[in-house]
Amino acid sequence: MSSVVNLRLARKRKARAEKERMAEENRALHGRTRAEKLSERRQSEKSAAFVDGHRLEPKGRDGAS
Repeated sequence: MSSVVNLRLARKRKARAEKERMAEENRALHGRTRAEKLSERRQSEKSAAFVDGHRLEPKGRDGAS
């Protein structure tokens, strides 16, 4: 004879497993470490400073930007 299965608990387990699978997928797609974020931010700031430093006309000259 087979055992009795509580369908409510089975549905909840299935839903939890599906949420965990989706979370794992999202972490792989979108997750970055703090160091990676900081490195990217510093690189973009450095690039922006480089471009600003090599402008032919400085910003704010004669009211034009």
